Amino acid sequence: MEERSEILKSDGLYHVYESGAEDGNVVALRGLHVTVYEGEAVAVIGPSGSGKSTLLKCLGGLMKPSAGGVELAGSRMTRLTGKELVDLRQKTVSFIFQDSNLLPHLNALDNVAQPLRHQGVLPREARAKAQELLDRLGMGERSRGMPEELSGGEQQRVAIARALITEPKLILADEPTGALDPITSREVLELFDTLHKEEDVAFFLVTHNRDVAAFCERSLELRDGRFVAQHGTDVDISDLSGSRELIIDDTGTVTLPPDILTQIGGPGRFEIPDIVRDSLNLERVSEERIDIDGKTELTLAATCPACFHDYGDSEEQLCPECGSSRPMV
Repeated sequence: MEERSEILKSDGLYHVYESGAEDGNVVALRGLHVTVYEGEAVAVIGPSGSGKSTLLKCLGGLMKPSAGGVELAGSRMTRLTGKELVDLRQKTVSFIFQDSNLLPHLNALDNVAQPLRHQGVLPREARAKAQELLDRLGMGERSRGMPEELSGGEQQRVAIARALITEPKLILADEPTGALDPITSREVLELFDTLHKEEDVAFFLVTHNRDVAAFCERSLELRDGRFVAQHGTDVDISDLSGSRELIIDDTGTVTLPPDILTQIGGPGRFEIPDIVRDSLNLERVSEERIDIDGKTELTLAATCPACFHDYGDSEEQLCPECGSSRPMV
């Protein structure tokens, strides 16, 4: 990859949604590292609930992460005041969400012109530029329509025009074509591609649709708050290796990536034969080790792996102390 400056970067990004429900808190992001360079297009793909929208909001400064930091155009967002953060976003980034979020009391033209008005641009100049963008998106004849009079696809095209009017260096988009029909979706992606190639706009898209990610140089696959794979021509392996970071909370709870958990043989009890500062060496306790070379007869575990309750001669399937399922070993 040619030398380019970083427009967006995160280090060890975690986010936890606190919940009073029985299942407890939800960990949405698990130590993510992301780097987007000026003029680069990056997509994050993954199923619903994988953490895509949370990631986008944290990267755009719309949500404060539980841990980790985000840099936008070289500025650490967590160190900025509210006004400084707003000014940085206005100069650098625009957002496009699946829900167009148009102002209901303004027509399409004034919705698009609104960001320029916030920057002090005169009404006539702002509206002229807004009309030009609406024409470009095939919405010129609908510029006087109110949001309630527009279809979902038309509302989204207005929202896209509004995002483009400030000529941002970076566009953060959450399912930008989710409300569009296939033809309009292709037209929008062609516009994105033109902005990317001809005007060097950087894109960071989150989507469950691989077709939307096709124009990006690379895509990161997100599952359960972790990057599990990366595809494309300018692959930055550090985005994946960084997500190998583990976090240990004050209670000593450790969460392992699923692939590592599989490689070590699944959950269970482990010993630490040697303790060295900043390093752990785990070995499964001998009575839980399974010989995988021959036929193995599984039996109910003698103790609960969660709270170490001793089952004795009991055939119980649930731990009477903590309610965990009794595993076979």
